[in-house]
Amino acid sequence: MEYKWSVLFTILALILALVNCIEYSSLNEPYNIGGSLLKPCPLCNTNRKPGPGSPGTQSCCDSSQGVELAVQGGRDVYNRPITKDPKQPAIGTNPGSKGKSTVYNRNRPGSCCHGAVRDYLKTDHFENMFSKRNSLEVEAHAKGFWDYQSFITASAYYQPYGFGTTYINRTFFGTKEVAAFLAHVASKTSCENKVATNMEKLEWGLCYNKEKNSNSNYCDEHYKKSYPCAPGVAYYGRGALPIYWNYNYGEAGKDLKVDLLNHPEYIEQNSTLAFQVALWRWMTPIKKHQPSAHDVFIGYWTPTKNDTLAKRVSGFGATMNVLYGDLVCGQGDNESMKNFISHYLYYLDIMGVDQEEAKVPELLTCADQVAFNPSFFSNP
Repeated sequence: MEYKWSVLFTILALILALVNCIEYSSLNEPYNIGGSLLKPCPLCNTNRKPGPGSPGTQSCCDSSQGVELAVQGGRDVYNRPITKDPKQPAIGTNPGSKGKSTVYNRNRPGSCCHGAVRDYLKTDHFENMFSKRNSLEVEAHAKGFWDYQSFITASAYYQPYGFGTTYINRTFFGTKEVAAFLAHVASKTSCENKVATNMEKLEWGLCYNKEKNSNSNYCDEHYKKSYPCAPGVAYYGRGALPIYWNYNYGEAGKDLKVDLLNHPEYIEQNSTLAFQVALWRWMTPIKKHQPSAHDVFIGYWTPTKNDTLAKRVSGFGATMNVLYGDLVCGQGDNESMKNFISHYLYYLDIMGVDQEEAKVPELLTCADQVAFNPSFFSNP
């Protein structure tokens, strides 16, 4: 009799283990965007308690990836796996970049690519952020173009790479990062009503999907071999976070596997692609050996001595420095910078995120920061 009960318990345990494995594998499948299987994020949380406001935990630490938990200065740090060449830093790549677009240092603070943006950014949040985008005053070409689902679909492309899904030392940065990204989007695509109140002006983002009345084709002949300008094509600003110049269209198109060099108009015709290109700009450094806006916001980037002297620190202010340089930063409390900040704080409020930490002046602004690059390299 005891033998029969032992057999039954053994069978039951095997069934439960099989069910758990099936559930685990279904929750941790990598995203499959456009038919290409993306490499899942190699850094994972290991059943640690999430930080306040985080949507959950993840248990997917894969020892085959070389992820290890270390304690540095009393903090839990999930170390990035070391590459085959110990002399080279670990590589973090954007989709389709083949390891060339983004270079990170080894053993930077670990992240957990958990959950999805749609888990905490809901339709009503998006509609409140951009409530005026389809108003009568909006130009016909942008009316009805932007929608919530397009952003969610586009963000899924970069979620396995940490966009909106990152934990650093058990603190969830995803909600703040999405608010920061959309604050840039709103500021760059706003057609605010001149008679609106200050609060109403923050609701006029996503009014445009391309630059108005451009008098330049933005063709740089220095890149005629790598990214030759197509005849009759103008590379003016397009997208949710507009990109300019033939070399940027070429790079973005290569990473996203879309022929944007010959057909930049695709961005004006597809809202998901328009958001993807914006996210490409957010996730990709402008130059090698520099951080992306994503890196400086969530704290992957470690300032050098020169950065410290230039008053550059991680935070929302540094994202403006990365994206716009001295067109916005290092000029005191100018209106352009304050506009970005106002959108960011407003979106944090809509998403129910505490603003106190975000309001630390040295993290929030770039008024005194020296630009990463001179104006020549700073896109509009």
